[in-house]
Amino acid sequence: MSNPQTTDDEDVVDILIADHREVETLFVELETRQGTPEYRRQLTDVLIAELVRHAVAEEAYVYPTARKVLPDGDQIADHEIDEHADAERTMKDLESVDPSDPRFDELLANLTSTIRHHVQDEENDLFPRLRAATAREELVELAGKVTAFKKVAPTRPHPSAPDRPPANKLLAPGTGLIDRLRDALRDRPTSMDELREKQQR
Repeated sequence: MSNPQTTDDEDVVDILIADHREVETLFVELETRQGTPEYRRQLTDVLIAELVRHAVAEEAYVYPTARKVLPDGDQIADHEIDEHADAERTMKDLESVDPSDPRFDELLANLTSTIRHHVQDEENDLFPRLRAATAREELVELAGKVTAFKKVAPTRPHPSAPDRPPANKLLAPGTGLIDRLRDALRDRPTSMDELREKQQR
């Protein structure tokens, strides 16, 4: 997710699986419960930003493609969007809980479980079917669109925001701009690169 570049041979599934691996790395680090509460808060902020960018990009480009090319695409997309909504509500709660509060680990465990289930669904069912039903050129084109959209996407959860085109594509960049301004004012890291830089100051 922190890698903004795509190569010519990467398709959208490659990009999304790389996102999944990065999120899993963050989950594992948070599950070890090491580091100061401040570091765990910052790591959680990075996790939330990565998940929100990923989810918004999927909702803008991947799920509409699934609806178009898969016979049960509507049901699959609706199910995935429902899982995003559930995760987003948990992230919204997690944003305001201090890492020293016992509720923090409960919310994190809930989020981890939800996202791991979601990742398994996508990687075992949706992604292989999407590759089989979509032209390679379109999947590569989608990779570029998803990568570009993540650069302007929100970095904080907005559970009541639209999750379907065209409204989500129109509103996400403005919401993302506001989020990035808030992040800058609060010195909130939204990527591992930013977090490392912050720690070196």
